Amino acid sequence: MTQDELKALVGQAAMAYVQEGAIVGVGTGSTVDKFIDALAASGRKIAGAVSSSVRSTERMKALGIPVLEAAEVKGLKVYIDGADEIDHQGHMVKGGGAALTREKIVADLAETFVCIADESKLVPTLGKFPLPVEVIPMAAAQIARRFAAMGAEAQLRAGVVTDNGCHILDVRGLSITDPAAFEADVNQWPGVVTVGVFARNKAGVCLLGTAEGVKTLTFA
Repeated sequence: MTQDELKALVGQAAMAYVQEGAIVGVGTGSTVDKFIDALAASGRKIAGAVSSSVRSTERMKALGIPVLEAAEVKGLKVYIDGADEIDHQGHMVKGGGAALTREKIVADLAETFVCIADESKLVPTLGKFPLPVEVIPMAAAQIARRFAAMGAEAQLRAGVVTDNGCHILDVRGLSITDPAAFEADVNQWPGVVTVGVFARNKAGVCLLGTAEGVKTLTFA
């Protein structure tokens, strides 16, 4: 089964978490695109979706799915999004699509984060995938030096400006053994908008696409 087919499989499986008449949080990325397509094809009537990116908003609007602003919503039952990495406790690395700050805002509105991913994203320890960090442009060099002092290498993602008008540093050479402590620490650095570790807003469920079908992982 191709990676594209696995993404379609988990995108369809995520429909089990979408209730008629609900407002659904929707993330960003190629796997989420498959979920958006499945949602549109299902004909299931939802009250609307809160989107984490311009890309997802445009896709949903084009398919006739109503999109609401996060400020209009007090809470969500479910947020459905992908991950660049997920560990066996449900902690994730996200931000490969440069939407990590908005993803974290929408995830924080939701009771349950449903992560949809293929099995290559499941890892014992976060950090092999370059960690995205959204930064205020004037602080990029300063933050890169702080990561260098930790033995890691932070590179500016060329030509990328986020939906918030900021830059992305991709950090290589990390082994994130305590995701919650790491997230809390880096988020305090002046100039960091968001670090792409999702520990406080970790997954409650992961729908993992495998050659044998969709495997459901649940996390305490």
